[in-house]
Amino acid sequence: MESDVPAAVVPASTYRLQLRPEFPFAAAAEAVPYLAALGVSHLHLSPVLEAVPGSAHGYDVTDHSRVRAELGGEPGLRALAGTARAHGLGLVLDIVPNHMAVPSPLRLNRPLWEVLRDGPGSPFARWFDIDWEAGGGQVLLPLLAGPLVQEELKADGDVLRYGELEFPLREGTAGLELPELLAAQWYRPAWWREARTSLNYRRFFTISELIGVRVEDPEVFAATHAKVLELVRDGVVEGLRIDHVDGLADPEGYLRRLRAATGGNCWVVVEKILAREERLPPAWPVAGTTGYDALHRVDGVFTDPAGTGRLAERYLELTGLPDWAQTAEASARAVLTGDLAAELAALQRRAGPELSDAVRELLIAYPVYRPYPGETGLPAGALAAAAARTGADAVAGEDAVAGTGPVAGTDAVAGVCELVLRDQQFAARFAQTSAALRAKSLEDRAFYRYAPLLSATEVGGEPGDPAVPVAEFHAYCAALARDWPGTGTVLSTHDTKRSADVRARIAVLSQDPELMGAPAGEDPQLAWVARQTALGLGDVPERAERLEQALLKGVREAALHTSWTEQDAAYEAAVGQYARSAPADAGPPAAFAEAARANQLGMALLHLAMPGVPEVYQGTETEYRALVDPDNRRPARFPREELARLDAGAAPRGPAQEKLALTAALLRLRRTRPGLFAGYVPLAARGPAAEHCVAFARSAGLVAVATRLSHRLAVAGGWRDTALALPPGRWTALLPGAAPEAPYSGEVALAELLRERPVAVLVHRK
Repeated sequence: MESDVPAAVVPASTYRLQLRPEFPFAAAAEAVPYLAALGVSHLHLSPVLEAVPGSAHGYDVTDHSRVRAELGGEPGLRALAGTARAHGLGLVLDIVPNHMAVPSPLRLNRPLWEVLRDGPGSPFARWFDIDWEAGGGQVLLPLLAGPLVQEELKADGDVLRYGELEFPLREGTAGLELPELLAAQWYRPAWWREARTSLNYRRFFTISELIGVRVEDPEVFAATHAKVLELVRDGVVEGLRIDHVDGLADPEGYLRRLRAATGGNCWVVVEKILAREERLPPAWPVAGTTGYDALHRVDGVFTDPAGTGRLAERYLELTGLPDWAQTAEASARAVLTGDLAAELAALQRRAGPELSDAVRELLIAYPVYRPYPGETGLPAGALAAAAARTGADAVAGEDAVAGTGPVAGTDAVAGVCELVLRDQQFAARFAQTSAALRAKSLEDRAFYRYAPLLSATEVGGEPGDPAVPVAEFHAYCAALARDWPGTGTVLSTHDTKRSADVRARIAVLSQDPELMGAPAGEDPQLAWVARQTALGLGDVPERAERLEQALLKGVREAALHTSWTEQDAAYEAAVGQYARSAPADAGPPAAFAEAARANQLGMALLHLAMPGVPEVYQGTETEYRALVDPDNRRPARFPREELARLDAGAAPRGPAQEKLALTAALLRLRRTRPGLFAGYVPLAARGPAAEHCVAFARSAGLVAVATRLSHRLAVAGGWRDTALALPPGRWTALLPGAAPEAPYSGEVALAELLRERPVAVLVHRK
């Protein structure tokens, strides 16, 4: 398949910067000389449009027409673009088409404020997915900390005050008595808990403070994208990352409108979570995804399937919890009928009572994030499971899905499928709800409940089967090179639960499950999670505090003993004790450290050398150990002095500098010799340890070699006489200190090639 994006605008690599008031455009500009020296071609900026004051991420947009003042405003952004351009770098923006903030104060979101004031007759009413009928003509606003106390409401001019909150008054209602005043408004202030069952606007996942935007409407698209498109037309921006594309009613239609609006002269990637066997729709006019599919494959190559199975057996025996399939299904059912009950009810109302159960069961059984408009059918496995459960006890065990299900269930599911195919509004809302359900039930529930190997519980991963055979990795890379050569690839992001280097350390356990020891305590699941999290984080500054913060978030998301909305103070107090007592290392330290080093460098090499556009998350060019947000959004540290020292000829000291040297070498090569990174040819080793080598050639001029499952390799006696046949010609090591210094050719012994470090990069010698 030919790429639909002009090759001239595809970055060689991107470097993600998390902007915030403490790190504005001016601070990013100061980092530009270092980032140019590192070798990146583009800076990838977190959202830059006006957001909730003080926002640490920018995804809570309040005004699409202005660049965020707290970051330096539009002059600051344009100045940053000029500085970047002077150093040979371009800019990529992260944009948020799916939702806006429901901010405090509400008037910061002018379109929403006017809808609340003027109701469905407002010209801005088309901006939002509001079900006026379901709300009895009012928008539920679940913004109150507790039940509404009418005595605390006060009309004041053209606003209604409730403590520090302000709501717009509908014209002509200011003089009414309080009960009539409230009934006359286009909204109903409510306790935040009412959102679960009574919310009547589309939101981002389960976050009521983020209201969905109808960018499928051409006028809404134009209004919400005018500033971004101006920046693209002016050459300030060369690429766009589309946040949460699955939240949109018609992703392909949106992307085609965006491509037309940019004139096609813009690199566009979408944040799309693909299941392992799922593929990006080939008709989408984008360069590819943001790269979670690549993350899963790279991680999986360094995961031992045998050890993972043993860890799962021990985990299930120790905790008494269900296996992965059961955990995922139970989490989906709980989230759909609990946190997303309002969204489910909206679909069931439209489908009718006879299809109500089938709607619920099909959403639960759906195996990927969502269907798309115009799809001819839904997966057979999902249809069978949904039919079997329709009309049955919703909490029944495996027996409920053992058969084909009653005829009534089959007919009901067929009826829902017909709605998905024929009813455009139902299809869009079904798909949007499905995407929210997958995200909340998998990423934010099941991934925290099922924890045999925490490195496998990452977005886009399969915790029940995380290992990826080398042949599968090669097939995936070959498909990328053929179909999506400009796609994004990542290992760490602002959303990863654990950075790549933390996952690399945890993955060592799959090679030797005995390193887990015997986690003990009143809560064995928490003890297990604490042990692996501490091992992944290691000995770092503020370790206990960071570990406690991540564990606390984890137990609330898992919702086994406490949750965000029903907190158990006594249980949560015990989390700190686990954080303080969890050991940081797994003995024997030397063997573990060396295996972690091999994983860290091997993962970095595959990521930077494989097909696609690699993204380096801020700070990950060196060793970077971070846990779930907000830990992974801490201020960036740029290793300027270390890079200058390496450039001056000093040998790398330790894994952190080894990783920095490897990253800089490959990023610079990508920028200066992009032709080396075309095509993809797997290379197979020969000998007793061949399974421990993953190697490939790019074009005819670059070879990458990495060691996988190095701990098992060492226990088995090392490489011995295992060799790798290189493509024809003479090859020179890219990294300093490789042995032998003379060029390689023909068949090379891996024990010699990888004598100094567990990875090698060879460049064809002219």
